[in-house]
Amino acid sequence: MYFFERELFENPVTNSIKMAYKFVEKKVGIIGCPFNGGQHRNMGVERGPKRLMEYGLIEQLEELEWVAETVSKAVESHLKRKQVALTLGGDHSLALGTVSGTLSVYPDACLIWVDAHADINTPETTKSGNLHGCPVSFLLGIAGKVPGFEWINKILSPDRIVYIGLRDVEASEKKILKQLGIKAFSMHEVDKYGIGKVVEMALDAVNPKRDLPIHLSFDVDALDPTVAPSTGTPVRGGLTFREGHYICEAIHDTGCVVAVDIMEVAIPDPEIFPDIDETQIFATVTVGLSLIRCCFGETLL
Repeated sequence: MYFFERELFENPVTNSIKMAYKFVEKKVGIIGCPFNGGQHRNMGVERGPKRLMEYGLIEQLEELEWVAETVSKAVESHLKRKQVALTLGGDHSLALGTVSGTLSVYPDACLIWVDAHADINTPETTKSGNLHGCPVSFLLGIAGKVPGFEWINKILSPDRIVYIGLRDVEASEKKILKQLGIKAFSMHEVDKYGIGKVVEMALDAVNPKRDLPIHLSFDVDALDPTVAPSTGTPVRGGLTFREGHYICEAIHDTGCVVAVDIMEVAIPDPEIFPDIDETQIFATVTVGLSLIRCCFGETLL
């Protein structure tokens, strides 16, 4: 795991950063998490964070006026210093830590989970046995007692999480979503209403006054595989390039963002996954970078 800090300043010439941050200062703490322990497919998600950095994340954030200092700890420590916590995954089970860190500092924060999957199975209901399909159940306190996870208490209320982009949800997860009354917008709603309306409805569900801190947890498999082919668990029929970016732009525009996860950018072993080539990896890494830039204020005009 590795850490960086970037300080945002306003460009006196271009005045390119105009958004006032409500809960944090103009700094970002970048937390790289090269981890794949939550899944059994050796897809290479643990190599994604390094590749995002190699492809120029630091320089791209600097173009948005984010200037660097090295830091040493993770989400909670960054947030306590009023920095935005940016976590690069790694499989989505890492959200156990990132969301826990956010809620320890901002207990009233809401969680916007952008993903093809609900990740709300419990260890008892999961068919795959993959931990990365269970993080939300741990956060909600419905996972039961699991050795090694005693530190995770129920810290997330069902009315503080909303999903966008779902399309591969198991029957057991659908049951949990309905039982807990969790608001979820699948690709059906995206097709029906358009992404602008969906994001508005999602925010209305968890942050109606736009006055609560927001943790955005974005799994790149929410995007269609034609957009982000090199990811841990791709599912066709996903968000377009622009739909994914609009989500990040709109969440940024609330001024409420305190934490961002960009998860499941995968750099697979070519001997295990020969069908994923460098072109597909490049496409996925670059879309991950552009999502991050939108989360921190990049606009089309």
